Amino acid sequence: MLAKQLSIFLENKSGRLTEVTEVLGRAGVNLSAMSIADNSDFGILRCIVSEPDKAYTVLKEAGFTVKITDVIGLTVPNTPGALAIILQYLSAAGVFIEYLYSFANGDGANVVIRPSDLAACERILLEKRVDLIAASDLYRM
Repeated sequence: MLAKQLSIFLENKSGRLTEVTEVLGRAGVNLSAMSIADNSDFGILRCIVSEPDKAYTVLKEAGFTVKITDVIGLTVPNTPGALAIILQYLSAAGVFIEYLYSFANGDGANVVIRPSDLAACERILLEKRVDLIAASDLYRM
């Protein structure tokens, strides 16, 4: 259930995000989800795309610093406390969440997480019958 996520280094200057989206658009790569974390000098754009390997290649060719990281996608009910229950499972097992981002979609919320231990996280979520999102489905959202 692991999915590939792109992490793209962006200087904090006008137009850099536009450049990324233009490169991906010209290559026919669709953005499914994204998040930006920044400081005063640079940002890290984390995104799920329709074709991660192709996106990696075209972004590198365009001069961007980019890497591919494994993440886990899951769906939780779009109700108060639903995510907290899942995070409690992971916390109790000592799995630290490095970061996450999510997007609601009707009655469900899709969550992308980067845990400290991918294998343990996936095992726990499967044991607890959490609705994991197949990589192929995450890339098409």
